[in-house]
This record gives sequence, C-alpha cells and structure tokens, in this order.
Amino acid sequence: MFDLAREQDSLDRVETDLDALAGLLTESRELERALGSPLVKAEGKVGIIKALADKAGFADLTVRFLGVMAARGRLGVLGDIIAAFRAMLAEQRGETSVEVISAIPLEPHQRTAVEEMLKASLGKKVILEPSVDPSLLGGLVLRIGSQLIDASLKTKLRHLDLAMRGAG
Repeated sequence: MFDLAREQDSLDRVETDLDALAGLLTESRELERALGSPLVKAEGKVGIIKALADKAGFADLTVRFLGVMAARGRLGVLGDIIAAFRAMLAEQRGETSVEVISAIPLEPHQRTAVEEMLKASLGKKVILEPSVDPSLLGGLVLRIGSQLIDASLKTKLRHLDLAMRGAG
C-alpha cells in the first residue's frame, strides 16, 4: 500500500485515513475484537470495513487495501500494518519516532525541550509519542527503535537499593 500511495501521490491522504482508523480501533475494543476474530466471517469483516470507510470518507486506495486485508483474514494485524506504514512514511520524510514515557503528562515546554534535545542528538526531525506511567515516579524513559534509555527515578532508586544491599 505504501508504494501505491507514493505512486499515486496520496501518502498524506492514506496517512490521515489510517490515523482515523487507528483512532476508531482504540476507541472501540468491540470493533477491534470483531475485526480480529476468527468467528466473524471474511464477508462480515469486509462489510464492517466498507461501512466504516464510507462513513469516514476514506480514499479509494485505503478502502481497496482494507477490503483485501479483510478478504484474506489479515485484519487482526491491522495495528501492526498501521505502525509499519507510519514507520515507512517517517523514514521517507527523514523523521524518527520516539516513545517518551513520563510519570506525569509533559508540559508543552518540556515536550519542546525533549524534541530539541533528541533532534540535536539524532540529527533528524523527531516525532514524540508520549505516554504516562505513574510508577516511574519521575524522569523519563525513551524508546528509539530498539534502543531504550531509562532515566526514570524508579530505575535510579532500584540501582541505589541494589548498591546499598551489596555494600552492607
């Protein structure tokens, strides 16, 4: 789909469609379960997808791709496909996605500071994917591809605890 969207100069449109679809899947666990369920026949899944696509006004390429996915019983991996499309698009744009996990939601100025630091470090435009994990207590955890940078207070306290146990 990525190659076809690039050939048809519709990458942005397909991205918008897939973002909307990802939002629908996140909002409705029932929809996600129905599309991934082996109990729902392929024809039923095609119908669900076509109804969603019509209501959301998806591009023809997106509708056809989703129809093929439904007919072949591959809608259960739709989240992975959307993630792969986003990764390919980011690579083409010279961007990199970074998952930023913090104990509390980042303020806009903190978010900007993290983006600038990562941009300077990586030499690419950075797209932050923030999430919150209160168990971190403070600090940040960054996931850049397969690399994990853990600067959380939780981890620092765990290391201190281990060091003190070893010293005693």
